[in-house]
Amino acid sequence: MDAAGSDGKATAGTRSVLVAGASGLVGRALVARLCADPGVGVVHALVRRPLGLGHPKLQVHVVDFTALPVLPMADEAYLALGTTISIAGSREAFRAVDFDANLAVARAAVQAGVCRIGLVSAMGAAPHSRVFYSRTKGELEQALASLPLDALVIARPTLLLGDRGALGQPHRRGEHLGATLDRWLRPLLPARLRAIAAEDVAAALASEVPRASAHTILDSARMQGASAAPA
Repeated sequence: MDAAGSDGKATAGTRSVLVAGASGLVGRALVARLCADPGVGVVHALVRRPLGLGHPKLQVHVVDFTALPVLPMADEAYLALGTTISIAGSREAFRAVDFDANLAVARAAVQAGVCRIGLVSAMGAAPHSRVFYSRTKGELEQALASLPLDALVIARPTLLLGDRGALGQPHRRGEHLGATLDRWLRPLLPARLRAIAAEDVAAALASEVPRASAHTILDSARMQGASAAPA
């Protein structure tokens, strides 16, 4: 569905994008950045409950991720659905969000014409990991790689930095502790291990997905400071 001019670049305001998980740290930042992108004409936000955001380009769709409707036609999809086992309450409930819901959106998005997908995964994601969290993330990456896409861009951030309280999300004790340790140790850590702002992850995905030509992995080192870079 990509509309392009004679120079091969997308015509201003013609791209249509889907964002799943628009109420989260990265998802909210993605919506803001994509709405501000002059190359994007419409942003479809898929959420479980009303988003409380407004923008001329933004269309909010309250959906049941276990029984998705037919999605609007789009060029790109950004998957930012995620939780933790402690918040979800069980491994099964965690997997229902992080694997099942993301994959369901991806499959429905492909049916709606999407040929480029950006995913918020995690550092250490691997389908054969002994760690349940990392294995689930890796299995999702593997499943997405089997879809008929022109490009799949996977962000593997370390600890995400952002104000979850401002979004009405539960406090995550592990993130608070990790952020404190990161402030102390940051000068000693390689960039790929440093905590990263959710805005940087969103900026890196929004920049890379429209131009990627294959399967691309973005680690935290590659994404650090992306939100400050010129568009």
